[in-house]
Amino acid sequence: MNQPVHEWRHGEFWLTDDPARLDFDATCRLLWSTYWAAKRTPEIIRESLNNSLNFALFSGTTQIGFARMVTDFATVGYLCDVVIADEFRGSGLGKWLLSTILAHPSLAGCRIDLFTRDAQEFYRQYGFGPHPFTSMVRYPTGGAGGR
Repeated sequence: MNQPVHEWRHGEFWLTDDPARLDFDATCRLLWSTYWAAKRTPEIIRESLNNSLNFALFSGTTQIGFARMVTDFATVGYLCDVVIADEFRGSGLGKWLLSTILAHPSLAGCRIDLFTRDAQEFYRQYGFGPHPFTSMVRYPTGGAGGR
């Protein structure tokens, strides 16, 4: 994955897809605060990061948000692990994060998929809706890699 890196500014906040700028420990803490990734091991998190287009959201030098896209950069992307630290929720950062990801130049030709248990209304305002096909999933046996 040799994609150019990008950085965006929004007031005191900044977002980057530069893997060298991502704070691994902060990313783990953010993911462990969610219902879907609370049991992921650091090893699984690291492997998932190595195989994704990652977005790290910062306030100054502190990483306060994260999202990642699993993609082939041509036809499809799977948006996952979108999380903002509790103390920054409700400030519009999630909207800015999502708008920026969806406008990313390397994803312009991709259909974007996602799964959410409780944020349908948030994503609907960005054009997400039910897919006409039945969604199917296969989970790995043992471990929490896919959850």
